[in-house]
Order: sequence, then C-alpha cells, then structure tokens
Amino acid sequence: MKVNYKTTLFALLFFACLLLSCVLWLSLRTVEIVAVHENDNHSYILVKNFPLTEQGKINWWLKNKKMLSVTYNIPKPTQDGFFTVIFWDFGDGYKETDGYDRLCFEDMKPPRNCIDKNSLMSVVSSKNTGLYFRLDSGKYYIKESGNMEKRKYE
Repeated sequence: MKVNYKTTLFALLFFACLLLSCVLWLSLRTVEIVAVHENDNHSYILVKNFPLTEQGKINWWLKNKKMLSVTYNIPKPTQDGFFTVIFWDFGDGYKETDGYDRLCFEDMKPPRNCIDKNSLMSVVSSKNTGLYFRLDSGKYYIKESGNMEKRKYE
C-alpha cells in the first residue's frame, strides 16, 4: 500500500486549521447576560457564552465589574463588605421545578422560574477573606499586592 504524503499532510493541515478556527470562535464569543436575580447580598447572573477557561472567567469579571455595578448595581455588599455573585449557565433556559435539584427564583412566577444548577463561577468578598473566585479547580484569592493565589479544594 502506497501512502500519499501530500494528501495526509493536507488532511492534517485542514483539521489543524479547523480546530484553530473553533478555538478562536469559542474564545471570541460575547458573553450574554440573560437575567439577574438577587437575594439580599447574593446576586445570581444567568449567562450564555461565558469564557471556557478559569483565567478567562476571572479576566472577564475584572474587565466587566464596573459595567455590572453601573448597569445592574452588582455587587450589593453588606455594611461589612460581604457579597456573593454567582454566574450560572442559562443553558436551555427557564424550566419548571423538578422538586429536587433546580435553582428556582422567588422573584418570578412559577411554573417556569427555575434553571439547572450549572455554576460557572462565584465571586465572593468578605472582611476576613478578601476577594476570591470559586471555580472548579479551587479558589483564587486576590492578595493585597494585587497578585493572585490559588488554593485547591481539600
């Protein structure tokens, strides 16, 4: 059997370009804020097209925290500075409660006032811990110097 190296090289180059195009497209999508729900000092932001990487999610917050404050009045810290902002994947949209594991919002009328629980990132600030980000692989703390420290879950 004779191997045609030009055909093989072309196929590999084509798939590499296709993969690069997909990664580029995914990274350049605009984050869409679908809705914001609040409960005291907790804010729940429902999003589509949130960044895929943990660093991308943190960078998105850092770049957009002023816009969130101006547009949505988020975060809403308590007197001692505590707040939590949780970004949820809007996924397939609002659904009816399953009576078990969906997050339902009291500021909406049932039956379609719930979403599947798919948390993308939490941003938390308190007097004791300072600002940190909760992500799948651990917590990222912002130190006073501005540097970030990652602590894995135990």
